[in-house]
Amino acid sequence: MTERLKDAYDVVVVGGGAAGLNGALMLARSRRSVVVVDAGSPRNAPAEGVHGLLARDGMPPAELLERGRAEVRRYGGHVVAGTVTEAVRDDGGFTVGLAGGRTVRARRLLVTTGLVDELPDVPGLAERWGRDVVHCPYCHGWEVRDQAIGVLSSGPMSVHQALLFRQLSDDVVFFAHTAPRPGGEQAEQLAARGVRVVEGEVAGLEVADDRLVGVRLAGGAVVARDALAVASRMTARGGFLAGLGLRPVEHPTGAGEHIPADTVGRTDVPGVWVAGNVTDLSAQVGAAAAAGAMAGAQINADLVAEEARDAVAARREPFSAESEARVCEAVLGDRRHGL
Repeated sequence: MTERLKDAYDVVVVGGGAAGLNGALMLARSRRSVVVVDAGSPRNAPAEGVHGLLARDGMPPAELLERGRAEVRRYGGHVVAGTVTEAVRDDGGFTVGLAGGRTVRARRLLVTTGLVDELPDVPGLAERWGRDVVHCPYCHGWEVRDQAIGVLSSGPMSVHQALLFRQLSDDVVFFAHTAPRPGGEQAEQLAARGVRVVEGEVAGLEVADDRLVGVRLAGGAVVARDALAVASRMTARGGFLAGLGLRPVEHPTGAGEHIPADTVGRTDVPGVWVAGNVTDLSAQVGAAAAAGAMAGAQINADLVAEEARDAVAARREPFSAESEARVCEAVLGDRRHGL
């Protein structure tokens, strides 16, 4: 994936997932010099396939990304392996620093670094993440349909998550874990939909023949389950933007942290756009790619407007200088002739 990194580009895209590659594709097709700097740690790497993406449903994530890189390169864009460690403003743009000491200048930045899923501290969750420990019913629900599904209470969206998985199976158990037992309307909803609530801390998972077979409680009891849904806390990968005064903030849902932006990905820092999970915690691959395309188009439009302003200023300046020279010459000529 590594290509020679030039000193400067119109746009540096930080992050080579669906959002970053689609943004770079739009920019490269607009004849912009663009480089995608990718750290190589996609969030969906553990998954067997990408789902809910029209005409690409079930495609392995690595294959989708490789196709995307090839498309960006087809139009002259660059894709390089590297980890961005900082970004600072300089005259007319930004300087982006990479691990290892390399730097590259950019007129604009598109940040598509995604997020990190922070899982509850339960042994075994991380090892089975993306397999039979899942989070999104739209990404993984069909694959666990009609199975015995558990939902681990891990945040403000856990009851909602249980109701979503109930659409896919008649056998859903809600593990309260370390949270209080749901009450009020939430308890009524779970009961009405036949979702049993199990109280008590979850101590670990039971695995046999490399598949989940149950959820073990702290008291030793094991509840047989084929799959476990967990709502992770999602945190944007945006620490390298601190030098620009741009930092992740708490998402309104309480599900994690994101970098706020307007509907086209423009942040509060002029010249910096974001797209995908770094700003939209719930975006699936298709939505992230669409957001990247929108941000890429908006960045190109922003550069076009800047170049038009510069061209008008340059066009006016010579005429102003020539006019001034003609006036001076005329005045001097009049003086030479005693007028």
